[in-house]
Amino acid sequence: MKFIFVTGGVLSGLGKGITASSIGKLLQCRGLKVSAIKIDPYLNIDAGTMNPFEHGEVYVLDDGGEVDLDLGNYERFLDISMSRGHNITTGKVYQEVIDKERRGDYLGKTVQIIPHVTNEIKERITRLARESNSDVTIVELGGTVGDIESMPFLEAVRQLSVEVGREENCTFVHTTLVPILGSVGEQKTKPTQHSVKELMALGIKPDVIVGRSSDFLDDGIKTKISLFCDVSKEAVVSAPDARSIYEVPMILEKQGVADLVVRKMRLSPLSSNVDLSRWQDFLKRVIEPSREVTIALVGKYTELTDAYLSHMESLTHAGALEDCGVHIHFVDSDRLITEEPSKVLRNTHGILVPGGFGNRGVEGKIAAARYARENGIPFAGVCLGFQVATIEIARNVLGLEGANSTEFDPNAPHPIIDLMPEQKELESMGATMRLGSERVWVQEGSKAHSLYGSSEVWERHRHRFEVNPLYIDQLERGGWKFSGRCEEGRRMEIGELQNHPFFMATQFHPEFKSRPERPSPMHLGLVRASLERKESM
Repeated sequence: MKFIFVTGGVLSGLGKGITASSIGKLLQCRGLKVSAIKIDPYLNIDAGTMNPFEHGEVYVLDDGGEVDLDLGNYERFLDISMSRGHNITTGKVYQEVIDKERRGDYLGKTVQIIPHVTNEIKERITRLARESNSDVTIVELGGTVGDIESMPFLEAVRQLSVEVGREENCTFVHTTLVPILGSVGEQKTKPTQHSVKELMALGIKPDVIVGRSSDFLDDGIKTKISLFCDVSKEAVVSAPDARSIYEVPMILEKQGVADLVVRKMRLSPLSSNVDLSRWQDFLKRVIEPSREVTIALVGKYTELTDAYLSHMESLTHAGALEDCGVHIHFVDSDRLITEEPSKVLRNTHGILVPGGFGNRGVEGKIAAARYARENGIPFAGVCLGFQVATIEIARNVLGLEGANSTEFDPNAPHPIIDLMPEQKELESMGATMRLGSERVWVQEGSKAHSLYGSSEVWERHRHRFEVNPLYIDQLERGGWKFSGRCEEGRRMEIGELQNHPFFMATQFHPEFKSRPERPSPMHLGLVRASLERKESM
């Protein structure tokens, strides 16, 4: 087994996940099979209960795992599907260790961080590496060196590197900050020196140092970092601010990072000719589009845009396919309760209402759906966005006063959205919601079918409430056609409004399966319709 361990120092948010994803992409382009693991040192079992304001979006995998958003970057860059096991948290590790202790698996021994917790961490990493059958497994350690909660993980990977072979089978990549201070614009190496010193005090010597800065590292700065941190100068890598995250692989490739890793780990690439032409073409359309549209994203977590990261990337993918830059106008849905939607949304060519939980901001999302429907503005709704579109049509097209979801009003006179009996049964057994990939049947001749090009698709879900079957016929007579349904036909998955340029919504989350060269069909349809609206205005 061969591992690349990616650590971070000085501060969080330096782009460890993008660095790890980019190195993985470059190794893939050499014909190597790559897998990835994200370690999060928080005590939560997973990201499922986290507020998006706290940690960004909760990313959902095919198997229903609710994980850190960095796994979304891995899936998009590497075009692979991951499992919940690829996200290791302190909570998962400690829970397993305590369960083993209660069962008596440790035979009465005193249970300690070393060796019991570190052994559990190593066992999870190596098991995933074996199961993926990859040439290289990239392991990103969340947080920064020096964090108390990260210590067991750093010790575990130090031990693992000794066990599998430090020289050929492990590479440590350390990302660190190289700030530019003062009017002179001098790049400072001291934060990097202290960060590496902290790492080496834990018994880990980095093989590659990735210096995050607003610009490329000066040659003298590279020499200084090489001297003080005991790495070769070619292993001191610049990570300047990029025009797009999809530019980072190209930046690292020009500096020979992947070749350095291949040589050090004695990997055997299938190809010596690295073909990045398709990625370059995609990148060119992202950073130099010939057209542009503005799409309003109406949500409740807009103060932290990472809460909608997968939607942002899906719109980027869709825009690139159409050679179109997508400017996202973030709109707090509460604004549409107190302000006229025509004023807030007047300069947008399309509207996207994403998912969410709780009743705050829901009436604003309903107002956005109504404004899009009445004014012929392209609209896409996802999860809760699908539900608010259904509620809006029930209220303002069918005239069902008080129509609502029982999530927001348990005593609604018209419970258009409700818990299905089978969901109540699942929850009685401890399941909280529908999670993961499920099959959806798409009606031939519908707009959804033309976008997907198939009558059978698999999409990822994360919800509890559904369209109430008692109202389906009435809604369809009002023009809200359900063109996508679940296997048994009782659960509505896709709705599209008749006699509208583009008004479509999904109960599932198509943004989680969008890829740079295969954008989400829903987002692609929204971008295309928005372009048509802009050209007709």
